[in-house]
Amino acid sequence: MSDDRRSLRASLAYEPVELKFGTSGRRGEVLHLTQLEIYINVVGELEYLLGLDRDQGGIGLGDEFYLAGDLRPSSTAFVAEEGNRGEICQTVALAAERCGLHPVYLGHIPTPALMSFAVTHKRGSIMVTGSHIPFRLNGYKLNTSRGELLKKDEGPVNECVARIRERIYNGRFEMSLFDENGMLRTGHRRLPDAIEAGAHAYVHRFTEFFPRGALEGLKLLAYQHSAVGRDLLVEILQTLGAEVVPAGRSDTFVPIDTENIGAEQLATVQALADTVPGIDAVVSTDGDSDRPLLLGVEPETRQVRFFSGDLLGMVAAEYLGADGVAVPITCNDAIDRGPLAAMLEPKTRVGSPFVIAAMEQAKAKGRRVVCGWEANGGFLTGAEIVKDGRTLPALPTRDALLPILCALISARRQRISLIELFAKLPKRFSRAGLLKDFPRSAGRALIARYSNPAAAAELAPFFPAAKGFGAITRLDLTDGIRIYFENEDVVHLRPSGNADEFRIYSVAGTEERANSIVAMGLAEPDGILRRLERGMA
Repeated sequence: MSDDRRSLRASLAYEPVELKFGTSGRRGEVLHLTQLEIYINVVGELEYLLGLDRDQGGIGLGDEFYLAGDLRPSSTAFVAEEGNRGEICQTVALAAERCGLHPVYLGHIPTPALMSFAVTHKRGSIMVTGSHIPFRLNGYKLNTSRGELLKKDEGPVNECVARIRERIYNGRFEMSLFDENGMLRTGHRRLPDAIEAGAHAYVHRFTEFFPRGALEGLKLLAYQHSAVGRDLLVEILQTLGAEVVPAGRSDTFVPIDTENIGAEQLATVQALADTVPGIDAVVSTDGDSDRPLLLGVEPETRQVRFFSGDLLGMVAAEYLGADGVAVPITCNDAIDRGPLAAMLEPKTRVGSPFVIAAMEQAKAKGRRVVCGWEANGGFLTGAEIVKDGRTLPALPTRDALLPILCALISARRQRISLIELFAKLPKRFSRAGLLKDFPRSAGRALIARYSNPAAAAELAPFFPAAKGFGAITRLDLTDGIRIYFENEDVVHLRPSGNADEFRIYSVAGTEERANSIVAMGLAEPDGILRRLERGMA
């Protein structure tokens, strides 16, 4: 076959790496995120939505299709250090046009702001974000016109993507939109002008639900770093009456994993807090602002105190008067020991699609004030919530600002500090940690090996009495391996779904013990996780 008749696939000067679904959305290294790969996946996913009925979350030809991005360089620009990949938002817009849709760019706004705006208008949407992971990775998350893609959608979506991949790869190279490097031949593309309606609607969502002056008298430090919602966070807090001091703004992307707040990040926050006298709390979010970060301040020492997302979810649910609650298995078991236990659905696997499915189960049982959250603090509302005569529409996707506001306002109404507010919860303390450079293959093999009735005896040597562990009483294999000990310690082991990383969660009767368990798990080179990894070799 002559060169001008070659297929696109045969003409590519690199070996493509296909984007895969992770826990939520698709992510990968920017180096592998060619515009061709983004285009193939987005077109396949949009064709899936175009084939659905409206009441199933489908979209129609000619519809507006909303998109937004976080502040990672590759979301809207080419990155020389990553093989000149990038302009992901522009590629999404082009794919939407080619599918007969009208792309509308909402700019740099939080993931929940995009979702809220799109679902309100019954339109599909895509958020370009890598969430909390480092900027050398990126990805995107597709939403139907009703909400997030659910696990039941992933198989059919992947089938659509496979068909599109075959069609585009088999097309003639000289007729393709893409060059041999998988990038658009046209080079830089201009995004549609950003409209501010999505950001305004997100601010309105909170300032209309919570009363003006609800945060009057509070002085807050807003750790802004590179969070996409950093300015909206300040605006909302100020509108509700708080004095807000922005700090730590960064033009370089800062990966904040609210499930893995380590000593270095706490030291950064403490240093900022030390420069502003009289603050009551520090507030922040992760990169795409769907996971909260909330820290109280000790009145005597002025030391910041981190509150884990699973405990923050409990405070928010109690403030909202929840009667139906959904959480994943990794959450702190304090929820089983307090008033929310009676409202709790069976605990789910990790990931917002599973939490959403459990919220639907709660609604089917007649529960009216339904919400859910994850260990990272991302808070979901599965039903309209009415409080003090004000209505908050449902938003079944992770949101960072709602739980932060609920906690701050709850403490303010009770005239107590955040530290006193959280002290009212059952005395169970949780911690999470992340070990990098842990191959996914080893993580999967580890879980497979110990997912059996006899595994407790095999695992026991890794958790000896000399390190404070009691006898293993049972295992829960809902997602990963959750190990329960006789002394009421809990250890949860779970590999990442889309990176060479491994997470360890702990729950214990004291904060020191919970921290100690995670430290033992992450220790290099001979901590619990590394010894388990070597055992798989």
